[in-house]
Amino acid sequence: MVDDPLGTPRQWHGHEERTAVGPTTRRRQLGAELKRLRDQKGIALELAGEAAGVSRATVNRYESNSGPVKWLVVDALCRAYGTTDEERTALVSLAKNAKVQGWWKSYNDAIPDWITPLLTLEDEAVEECHWANTYVPGLLQSRAYATAVIQAAEVRAQPELIERMVDVRMKRQEVLKKESPPHIWAILDEAVVRRRVGSPQVMAEQLDHLRTAADTPHVTVQILPFDAGAHGAESTSFVILRGAEPTLDVVHLSNLGGALYLEKPAESERHRAVFEYLRSQALSPSDTSSLLAELVGEFTTTARKER
Repeated sequence: MVDDPLGTPRQWHGHEERTAVGPTTRRRQLGAELKRLRDQKGIALELAGEAAGVSRATVNRYESNSGPVKWLVVDALCRAYGTTDEERTALVSLAKNAKVQGWWKSYNDAIPDWITPLLTLEDEAVEECHWANTYVPGLLQSRAYATAVIQAAEVRAQPELIERMVDVRMKRQEVLKKESPPHIWAILDEAVVRRRVGSPQVMAEQLDHLRTAADTPHVTVQILPFDAGAHGAESTSFVILRGAEPTLDVVHLSNLGGALYLEKPAESERHRAVFEYLRSQALSPSDTSSLLAELVGEFTTTARKER
């Protein structure tokens, strides 16, 4: 396990737990709702289990997201808690949908196990807050830029696999085309937009792509300039994936061995505080757009000279 200065990793970390892909947002929401209902009713775990015809351990497992669920048990628990028909129907639906497989299942050959939780959470997030200090976030990458990034990271991979991995990254971006897409707020270190990834032409196209994306209502891009000085997130990039409720927020950190997913409220709050600080120190969206336009011109000029 890799220790992170901004929080304590809880689960799904790298290849140490290759089969533990963790609960989906729906599963976590179901557990939180069942616990809230039981607490609201003032029923102990054992009594709740007796009322629903299951064990105390089963009730605890459902609330703590530590295993599969059966919708019949959820239905029985809802009846034990005296929920309305509407509430019961909604929770039973959550239980049934918790097993739904995502689009990424058909790309298993190109997706490491540790990234599956990210794809699941990303598919259900209402907002993503990205702090990027190395590369443009994957959701905002052009295909050519993504190819250069993945080639650099997977130097031993065959071209066919590289192509499949790029396909996955492009497929991820379809989340931005949903009827109600998540809001993407990306803060990029100035080094990200100045570091040459691929050719100068690739960089010019990527930065222009970034400007275009930032013009859409659901994407906000800011650049943290070098002269902003030191800050609390210099050692790592991170993503805060926000759910419909604060209790569903998850912080994602990637490293060479895999990824870390932080769920504790204190961990989420610490990263939110750091992100707010970075946002306050970064260039405004309009100034960011101006800097990107300037850099597009510089990379374009360099590309012409190198032809």
